[in-house]
Amino acid sequence: MPGGRLTQQERQRIALGLADGLPYAEIARRLDRPTSTITREVMRNGGPTAYRADLAHLAAERRAHRRRQAAPRRGQQTPEQPHGRDPEAVRAYEETLTAVFMRSGVPKMMSRVLVCLYTTDEGSLTASELVQRLQVSPASISKAIAFLEGQGLVRRERDERRRERYLVGDDVWYQAMIASATSLAQVVEVSRQGVGVLGPGTPAATRLENIARFLDFIRESTIRAAEQAREVLHTKPETAPEDTAGRP
Repeated sequence: MPGGRLTQQERQRIALGLADGLPYAEIARRLDRPTSTITREVMRNGGPTAYRADLAHLAAERRAHRRRQAAPRRGQQTPEQPHGRDPEAVRAYEETLTAVFMRSGVPKMMSRVLVCLYTTDEGSLTASELVQRLQVSPASISKAIAFLEGQGLVRRERDERRRERYLVGDDVWYQAMIASATSLAQVVEVSRQGVGVLGPGTPAATRLENIARFLDFIRESTIRAAEQAREVLHTKPETAPEDTAGRP
């Protein structure tokens, strides 16, 4: 199996495979590459519908150039990854997760901050630590945190040194889902206001009522599913209900 970075020719073959509707596994087989390599390559470069070989190759060259610039000088030590992790594998995974978040609608800087927090064992970082990790300005971090807080994805707290830390907790996605459901409730309410304005039974009013009913169903289902998932995932093994045989 060939190693090293993807070549420009390989990226062109990936683009052709995507255009032909081939799955990632088949493209990987034809290139004699791991499926994860193809998945990561496509997701970090626009996804299957927007992937372009030339732009993907240019982006890869830029990343390689930035890594060379950031490489430690002679005599400096490269920071070790905890738990024996492979630094290159961690960096590649972070890029993949960032691309996935971006594809789901999260802006790039907000995605990068979120990935930093998720892949840190402590689950929290200060603003200065985020600036150092991402090599961006404090203003960029501040803007990203404000956005993520508004989505319920990040919260703040003070540590023992009175520094403000940003963290993701066990309930982060629960809070995000509840925030999403709350925003849907506002759309439902305003849609139903339009029914009265446009006249019940008219085509426009019926359309708005259908929107309201659909979103209201999604909202209630989201809240119910989030509550159920939270309860199940937070149930400790020793407190799990007994089975039908009466064993714990």
